[in-house]
Amino acid sequence: MSLVDAAAAPRDGEALDAVALGEYLARQLPGLALPLTVRQFPSGFSNLSYLLTAGDREMVLRRPPFDTRPKSGHDMGREFRVLSALAGHFAESPRPLHFCADESVIGAPFYVVERIRGIILRRDYPLELAAAPALVRAQQLALVDVLARLHGLDWRALGLEELGRPEGYVARQVEGWTGRYARARTPDAPDAAALTNWLAQRQPPDASRAALIHNDYKLDNVVFDAGEPARLIGVLDWEMATIGDPLMDLGCSLAYWVEAADPASLQATRMLPTQLPGSLTRQEVVERYASQSGLPVPDFRFFRVFGLFRLAVIVQQIYYRYFHGQTSDPRFGTLGPMAGVLIAQAVAEIAA
Repeated sequence: MSLVDAAAAPRDGEALDAVALGEYLARQLPGLALPLTVRQFPSGFSNLSYLLTAGDREMVLRRPPFDTRPKSGHDMGREFRVLSALAGHFAESPRPLHFCADESVIGAPFYVVERIRGIILRRDYPLELAAAPALVRAQQLALVDVLARLHGLDWRALGLEELGRPEGYVARQVEGWTGRYARARTPDAPDAAALTNWLAQRQPPDASRAALIHNDYKLDNVVFDAGEPARLIGVLDWEMATIGDPLMDLGCSLAYWVEAADPASLQATRMLPTQLPGSLTRQEVVERYASQSGLPVPDFRFFRVFGLFRLAVIVQQIYYRYFHGQTSDPRFGTLGPMAGVLIAQAVAEIAA
């Protein structure tokens, strides 16, 4: 079997018209060899990703979910503009090929990029890749180093001034995610007033250096070289990228970082293989980031707690759609208790 991340047949209700899509893309991308085949990458709860194959050419198509039409989180044009600005300046970003705003083609706006072939680490390492402690550590160090390098880009020189407003970023995030949780609560969701009050009262001042932040930076959104597995070659899923506080980006990444010594309740929420021998601790991640970025890292507790709360809200929003029958995807039904675990962990870390 191959180490390269594989696509599968599209899920029920998420298939694309390969003929119509192929005819459209052939007009936009000269030399594209038809027929086009379409397969779907099976992971992810937000925007959908498909593998397009035409002859020996591989591309990835990104489109919003079929069952919802939120605003900024699924703005295909915005995501494509970010990738276009990064082209030639950040080697790990996928090369953009085409953006389509015409919803008549596949029923929604979409964009296409060149595929980055490689290893994507999900909850567990692929069976074909031995999770030796030295490799685990090297991959995690690479993950941190690439994030620090992303945060060092001159976003003004890249023409991304309009992407976000760094002034007051933390305050807007706390307020925004607090409101999202209130709107997404279901009868079985826990109250989070004590947590949100703590976040509102403990906000740090604006960052001394704003940065282009990814906002969903984690192991299953990056690609490692199949021939040299310690080398990080791609960063995917830029839908939430903006200009803001780089430590907020790091805090959101660390919300996914479950350590081997964490309590069983938190272990049950683990989505990534950060508990393996050789893994960095969260404190080691922060220290490595500080050394690579040159940014001062104060008491990190606020950023960690915010990251846990934000992840709880994301999970709750997804579960809300399932609870109210807005999606039948069975994966969404398993997320109900997870928000409560994350909120309880955040409260525990406040009290520690």
